[in-house]
Amino acid sequence: MKPEKTLEKETKKWLSRIENELPSAKKAKLSRPAKEQMENVHAYIKDCRYFLEKNDYINAFEAIIYAWGIYETLLRLGLLEKEEK
Repeated sequence: MKPEKTLEKETKKWLSRIENELPSAKKAKLSRPAKEQMENVHAYIKDCRYFLEKNDYINAFEAIIYAWGIYETLLRLGLLEKEEK
């Protein structure tokens, strides 16, 4: 598989996964900085979609990885919780 296709596939996989997980994230009392970071998560997801539309797979992948990094950090700090299904 060509590197571009691999990158596109991985980006779409992680984009789908975070979009499925975000609704199950319960927000604890979010401080202002934590709220701002959640805004960044959503902004990076939006950026990822934009770059995918432009077939810019490197920037799309970078954006979704940043979104995941922020999201997972908020979870690990206990600022968000995932609801168990």
